[in-house]
Amino acid sequence: MANEIKAKIEFADGNVINLELYPDVAPITVANFVKLAKARFYDGLCFHRVIDKFMIQGGGFVFDEHQGLIQKQAGTIKGEFNSNGVNNPIKHVKGTISMARTAVKDSASSQFFICVADTPFLDGEYAAFGKCADEESLKVAIKYGKAKTGKWQYFSDVPFDPIVIKTVTIA
Repeated sequence: MANEIKAKIEFADGNVINLELYPDVAPITVANFVKLAKARFYDGLCFHRVIDKFMIQGGGFVFDEHQGLIQKQAGTIKGEFNSNGVNNPIKHVKGTISMARTAVKDSASSQFFICVADTPFLDGEYAAFGKCADEESLKVAIKYGKAKTGKWQYFSDVPFDPIVIKTVTIA
C-alpha cells in the first residue's frame, strides 16, 4: 500500500516484530498508534491475551507478579471498519495488526492484536491497520501465540511467562 509507516515492537526478551501501518486505510487508528508509541505509552506493557491459532493481544496492561494485570488507560477513537461506516478493505489474515475493542464500536483505545492465523470472521468488524512487515516478524508473533497460558484473576489466556514490550518505535 502507498504511504505506509514503519513501526517496530521490541520485546524485553530481545525479539522484534516489524510492522507496516496503513494510514491511507485507517488514518485515525494509525495516528493513535503512532502518537502512543512516540509518547512511550507502550513501554513496559505486556501481551495479556494469547490464543494459539487466533491472535496475540497487548497494549493495555502492565503485568505485576503480585497485583496481576494493571490496566493503563488511553482515550478512545472511532472504529475504522466496515460495520461502523468506514471502508476498510484489510483482511484479518495471518500477520494483520488490528485494534481491540469492547462491544462498543468506538471503544478502541491502545490495545491491539496481531493475527497468528487467518480470522475472516473479524473482517469488517475490527479496525485492521497494518501487518507484519517480514517473515521473521510473523514467526515471532506465531511463536508468542503458542505460549502456555492460564487464568489470572478474572482474565483468561494470560501467558505464564509475561510477553513484555520493551518499546515501540516509529521509523
